[in-house]
Amino acid sequence: PGCSGRPKSKSSPPSNTMAAASIDPVSLTIGIGVGVILMAVVRRFNPPHCNPGIMKGEPKVATMCKVKDVEDLLKEKPAVAYCRCWRSKNFPFCDGSHAGYNKASGDNTGPLVFKKE
Repeated sequence: PGCSGRPKSKSSPPSNTMAAASIDPVSLTIGIGVGVILMAVVRRFNPPHCNPGIMKGEPKVATMCKVKDVEDLLKEKPAVAYCRCWRSKNFPFCDGSHAGYNKASGDNTGPLVFKKE
C-alpha cells in the first residue's frame, strides 16, 4: 500500500522521480564542451579592445617622444609617467586612471615611468 493506504497502480509512475537524474552525464559534458569551444571561437574573432576611445579615428596609435623632450620634462619633475592602460584623460601621460581600471578589471597595468638618475 502507498502512503494513502491505497495500493499503487502498476501503470502509474513513481511520485518521486527527479528530472535531473535523467540527464545523461556524457551528453551534459559534451554540451558544456561545445559551449566552451563556441565561446572561445567567438572571443577570438571579436577580441575586447584595450583602447576604449583614444584617437579611434586613426588606424594605429603610436606615440613618439623625443629623448630631449623627456629630458626637458625631467628638469621640471622628478619623474615622468606615460600611460599604458589607455584610460588617462591626459594621454599620453599617466593620470592614475589605471588604479580604478585595475580594481574593476582585476588587471595590474601601470605606467611607463622615467626617473632622474
